[in-house]
Amino acid sequence: MQLFGKRKEEIALMKVITRIGLSVLMLVFLSIGLCYAQNVAGQNTAKGVDYAAQGKFKEANEKFAEALRIEPSFGPAQRASKIIKDVFDQKIESQTAVHYFRGISFAIKGQYDQAISEYNKAVSLNPAFASAYTSRGVAYAQSGGQYDQAISDFSKAIEISPQFAKAYKDRGFAYYKKGQYDQAISDYGKAIEIHPKFADAYFNRAVAYYSKGEYEKAWGDVHTVQSFGLQVSPRFIDALRAVSGRQG
Repeated sequence: MQLFGKRKEEIALMKVITRIGLSVLMLVFLSIGLCYAQNVAGQNTAKGVDYAAQGKFKEANEKFAEALRIEPSFGPAQRASKIIKDVFDQKIESQTAVHYFRGISFAIKGQYDQAISEYNKAVSLNPAFASAYTSRGVAYAQSGGQYDQAISDFSKAIEISPQFAKAYKDRGFAYYKKGQYDQAISDYGKAIEIHPKFADAYFNRAVAYYSKGEYEKAWGDVHTVQSFGLQVSPRFIDALRAVSGRQG
């Protein structure tokens, strides 16, 4: 009975890990299992998203800049800042960006159908807007687990922008949720190839290796994340210790 209870605990843990993992892809500002000093950075980024959704790009840019001063490697603020720069440089039409940021705002609130509607408008105005496809893919995945639609959007983003590491990472998670661990690991590997210090991708790959029973490889990715100065979820570490028979 004790062993059975332990197994149930591990299954529950993996459910938590996968549920949290998809939240990360959502621009809720956390990656699965990783701890960033980002509370204030996240708050500034969220405020910036709200400004951008209203077409107040100058104010939005200031908030994203604040977030990056606090946490220079904060991915959501980096990506949002890049989109604002593209608006200023007239590479993206302002209305396209407004719809995109409205989508992000709805997604943060868990209103995925509204988010998808806004991303649809952004894609309609700019069919080559890779970030809109990626964000819509995340919304599909969050909205009732529409992983096939999500994978289609992530693949489109990669087609448009072959060096889009986040799109590979996001597609990898959708494959993971479908139980296609090899495809997930392959996509995480591609994301890492493009961005060798992509901690999220290393951790996600560690979870996929865990699910395949390849515990030594999981430990390798955990150690890489730790080498970046980031803390891996103690619950995941405990689960990995339990099944691998080693402490680290």
